[in-house]
Amino acid sequence: MRPTRRITTSVALAASLAVLAITPAQSAEKKDIVDTAVAAGSFKTLAAALQAADLVNALKGKGPFTVFAPTDEAFGKLPKGTVENLLKPENKQALVGVLTYHVVSGQVAARDVVKLSNTATLNGQRVDIQVQSGKVKVDNANVTATDIMCSNGVIHVIDQVILPSSDSIPATAAKAKSFTTLLAAVKAAGLADVLSGKGPFTVFAPTDDAFARLPDGTVSSLLKPENREKLVAILKYHVVAGRVFSDAAVSVGKAKTLQGGQLMIRSTKTGATINDARLVKVDIDASNGVIHVIDRVLIPGKKPKVEAAEAKRMIEQAISQGVDYYNRGHHATCTQVYEQTARKLVEHGSDRMPPLVMSSLKSALATSKHSQCMSTNAWTLRRGLDMAYHHLNGSACR
Repeated sequence: MRPTRRITTSVALAASLAVLAITPAQSAEKKDIVDTAVAAGSFKTLAAALQAADLVNALKGKGPFTVFAPTDEAFGKLPKGTVENLLKPENKQALVGVLTYHVVSGQVAARDVVKLSNTATLNGQRVDIQVQSGKVKVDNANVTATDIMCSNGVIHVIDQVILPSSDSIPATAAKAKSFTTLLAAVKAAGLADVLSGKGPFTVFAPTDDAFARLPDGTVSSLLKPENREKLVAILKYHVVAGRVFSDAAVSVGKAKTLQGGQLMIRSTKTGATINDARLVKVDIDASNGVIHVIDRVLIPGKKPKVEAAEAKRMIEQAISQGVDYYNRGHHATCTQVYEQTARKLVEHGSDRMPPLVMSSLKSALATSKHSQCMSTNAWTLRRGLDMAYHHLNGSACR
């Protein structure tokens, strides 16, 4: 996984025109991206590659596109034989993958690039944008010129060819060396070929430590042939169709899995969660999707644990509703709202919440059982919710 960073840039348009050797008259004509690159004379290899990949017409189309264009010198930095190999007809798809990794949909000028830490390419994978020693970088390439405006987009010049991940999801996981159990399970379930296929897929991948948290004997039992159907269901519950990056996942808040169940995605002060698992690493690109690393195995049908931030929201909502009911004389309804919230938190509260939260709620629930007075019960449960809320805030309850 590449780190994300916010950037600044000061590369001048004058420098870009000098690099491309475009006259003011030519610039004013605003040729399309392909014709602009050809006219510059320093993108012959790129032009040949676009021709071999049958992408010329696409980049002469309406667009708009943003192209991070490697110069001939940039292609020359690749290992000997790489360009020749990519230009072979049998490697056309690999070439298309490399070239589309240099293209972003829309016209992204330098002033907009500075607001990004990464951006999705037409390849599907993301490029990272960062600054090092005052120089703008796209992945490992330096941006040497910016804002060459074309009739259907903009060109930014880079000094190296940037390469997308060529490894499938299983191959990417294998290289990480922390998903041994997951890969063994995928193989036992007969899903290795599926997850190595075209996709794209989004995989919430539990680490070896996550599998080790399961009760003793669970993994060995799941790996038995007679439990294959259950294993398949569990693994598919970790996979979502499409390439869903972490920011989009958190924004939507839920995702339907290949198993058919739905994952709940929440953002907390300490990071994002998927059901009751924490996201520990995100946005690891693979050739056919993206991997997000989680610290627990997700079990279909198991209700997600309620984390502290969600618990606070639930208590706030319950008290708001309860106060309204109580003030209108509906003491029994108020009691019901408080009791339902307290029981749900006790049943589904995460073990990562302060222990005093659970003890406050359990005590209030136990005490309310011994009274038939709804007004008394409402106040008993309200005090329990108040105390739980203070403990969630890290405050001592007075």
